[in-house]
Amino acid sequence: MSETTASGPARAQILQLLRSLCHLIALIVITWWALAEWSLPWPGLLAGAGFFTLTVLIWALFLSPRPVLRTDRFGQAFIELLLIAGTVGAMLGLGLAWPIPVVFGVVAAALGFVAGAQRA
Repeated sequence: MSETTASGPARAQILQLLRSLCHLIALIVITWWALAEWSLPWPGLLAGAGFFTLTVLIWALFLSPRPVLRTDRFGQAFIELLLIAGTVGAMLGLGLAWPIPVVFGVVAAALGFVAGAQRA
């Protein structure tokens, strides 16, 4: 019986780690897209820094383990889906083949759903 109770927190930590990895990938992809979309040096650097700051701000306000603005499960899921959709759009904008963004979007949404259901 202790095996099932010990695997519960470990499973939740693994899911949260994978969810955090998806959020980190989202941050990197959105920033890379902003740098690549505008010409360097100044418009590209300003856009990259701006999108990086905006993505980190949205993550810290709503999606971090200790969010500044607490919302219900549905609000948090909506914000996470917007972040995932932005990442998928950025991946497509960077010219990746469409199966890669689709797989990332489905995996990230599923991880967010499962991790969000375990938190509540």
